[in-house]
Order: sequence, then structure tokens, then C-alpha cells
Amino acid sequence: MIARIPTLLQGDKQADRVVPPSGHTAWLTSFTAATMTFLAVFALALSLASGRLADRWGDALARSATVRISAPPGQMEVQTKAVLEVLTTTPGVARARAMDDAEQRKLLEPWFGPDLPLDALPIPRLVEVTEDSTGFDATGLRQRLAAEAPGAVLDDHTRWRKPLAVAAGRLRMLGMISILLIGATMAAMITLAASASLAANAQVVRVLRLVGARDTYIARAFVRRFTLRALAGSAVGAMLGMIGVALLPSADAAGGFLTGLGFQGAGWLLPLCLPLVSALVAFIATRFAAFRKLKELT
Repeated sequence: MIARIPTLLQGDKQADRVVPPSGHTAWLTSFTAATMTFLAVFALALSLASGRLADRWGDALARSATVRISAPPGQMEVQTKAVLEVLTTTPGVARARAMDDAEQRKLLEPWFGPDLPLDALPIPRLVEVTEDSTGFDATGLRQRLAAEAPGAVLDDHTRWRKPLAVAAGRLRMLGMISILLIGATMAAMITLAASASLAANAQVVRVLRLVGARDTYIARAFVRRFTLRALAGSAVGAMLGMIGVALLPSADAAGGFLTGLGFQGAGWLLPLCLPLVSALVAFIATRFAAFRKLKELT
């Protein structure tokens, strides 16, 4: 296949006359390649962005934990102090800090509003725990907390990390499946276009055979023309898709929800590979369709 690339690019003017330069098959091939590539760019961008977002959330949760202290008002400060003493002597804990009322009010504000009366409600005290690179023994820490502060409960965010990891894997898989379906759709459309073009030129094919042209010679003309059409259309679709991704709202404008959406760094090179993939799909699909249709015209 690699050896055919120079011939494919150079072409044969006599063989190219077999394929009509315009018509329904021409615009259908280019339009299909452009549209499918445009959708593939967004599927790739959303897949990569969703995976990065889930990984970032998972890493943040993996390096942090929370201790929730529920105690009567008279014992809250005592148990908070005991929890902080336990945490400062626990291997793997880099930092431990009790949140003040303003911070806790800010955490609850999206659900209860800005005027939440913390003094009148039995809201637990939260202690933010940051791990170092080695991490801590959650089971041992829970036992120590139970002995020193009975109202303290450790949440190491395990129940949050696992769903995020599963979601990241499924989002990546969904993105890859979407790209495969887009490629299969493009292959099917190009196959139909090539078959239609051959059927429309059946009389020309018979004449070429009468003068000694082989099916390989005839098929090469269709393969080259449709491959180049798919390459050109796909390049346009990739550029439009990249422009669309670049014009998406930034993280600040999106309120943080779309943080990281799109491509980052070298990831912008990935959409540039899609036209080459589209050309390869068109090459295989057209070659298959051409030889199958030529057998039918025998």
C-alpha cells in the first residue's frame, strides 16, 4: 500500500478521464469526508477533555481527605483539637486544617443560600487533610480518631474516586466508539459513491476493456480520485472543527464547568491526523467497491 502512494499522488491523466470530475459523487464524497471529520474532531476533543477532567478530579481527591466532627457544642472545640493533634502525628499527612465558619458557609451556600445561620444548626466541623506523596493508613487513622475523638469520621474520598475513574474510562471508550462509527459511516458513504460512479460509467468501462485496459488500471483511477476527494474534504472538516473547538468558551466564561474542554498542547496535532486517516479509509473503501463493481460489470 505504501508503494502505491507515489502512483496515487502522481495519477494518470488518461485513467482519470474514466472518473467524472464533477457530479453527485464528487460533492457527496467531499461533503461526507468533511462532515464526518468535523464530528470526529469534536468527539476526540470531548473524549480527551472529559478524561482529563475526571483524572484531575480523581487526583485532587486522591491527595485529600476530610474529617467530619459531630459533637455537642461544649465538646466541639475539644474534639477538634484532639483530631488535629492526631493528624499532625500521623505519618503521610502533610497538612491538616480546621475550616472556619466562613468557609463552611461558602460550601453550603449553593444549597442553602448565603444567610445560613450556622450557630443555630447542628452542622459538623470539617477538617481538611492533605496527604503527602506516601499517603496515610486510613484504617489505622480511623482507629486512632475513634479513640481520641468519638465524634470524628474520616472520609478519604474513596467512594468519589472510584466512580470518577469508571466514568473516565467509559468516556474515553465512548469517544473511541464514536470515532469508529464515524469512520464506518464515511467508508459506507464513499463505497456507495464509488459504486454509483462506476455504474454510471459502465459503458466507458466496457470500452476500456475492449481496448485492453485491465481492471487494476480502471480501479486505480477511481481509487485515486475518490481518495484525493476524501483527503481534501476531510482537511476542510478538520480545520473547521479545530476552529470550532478553539472558539468554545474558556473555563472562566463557562463558570468552571467546561474547564479543560478541547485540546491542550500537543493534543492539537491529533485532529491533523484525521485527514490522513480519512484518506486511508477512502482508499480501502474505494478499492473494495471498485473491484466488486467491476466483477459485476463483467
